[in-house]
Amino acid sequence: MIDPIVDEVRRIRDAHAAMFNYDLDAIFQDIKEQEKKSGLKFVSYPPRKIDPDKEPHTTVASISVSPGSNSI
Repeated sequence: MIDPIVDEVRRIRDAHAAMFNYDLDAIFQDIKEQEKKSGLKFVSYPPRKIDPDKEPHTTVASISVSPGSNSI
């Protein structure tokens, strides 16, 4: 089932990106300019500090294959 709201957001986002030839730096700069023009206050948080004593989170992928199957 296709969600019409999600579909509309994706179309708008793609149209905006196409205006800048999908250049992420140009897209980001445009968004920042729009924020300034809006007069609204946007909040930025400082980056989180990494605890050097804590193990980094790793993600492990697994694939389930039926016995006797030749596809992976």
